[in-house]
Order: sequence, then structure tokens, then C-alpha cells
Amino acid sequence: MEHIDSVVSRRFEIQSGRFCKFCKELDPHFAERHALEQLVGFNRRNTASAHLTENGYIRHRMLELDRLVAQRSLTAA
Repeated sequence: MEHIDSVVSRRFEIQSGRFCKFCKELDPHFAERHALEQLVGFNRRNTASAHLTENGYIRHRMLELDRLVAQRSLTAA
């Protein structure tokens, strides 16, 4: 979202989104993400598709896959 003026970007972040609870709980590097990558749509659930950016979506999906793999390895043992 480099094409958006920084002032407009901050206004967009505040009014349109909130932190993804799923990512915030599971990603140890969540605080290091770009601000827009941390956010999901304000009235949306904590799902990958609710993220405001493609990178946020991808990181969310990676966390879901890591969680799935960890669960399967526990049941396989």
C-alpha cells in the first residue's frame, strides 16, 4: 500500500481494522509485522480472508498450516 499517503494510511488503519487475535496469539513475530499486515476487517472474524493485505493473509494461512501439522504429529505419535 505504498501508493497511499501515510496520513491516509494511518486513518485507514484506525477506522477499518483491528488486530487479528489468531495471529496475535500464535505468531511470535506479530509485533514486527507491518501495521496493515496485523489487521483484519473491523466487522470480520479472525480468518485469513479477513486480513486487509495479501501478506497478512499468507502469514495467517502459514500459522494455520503450522498448527495443523503440529496437531497431526501429536496424533501420529
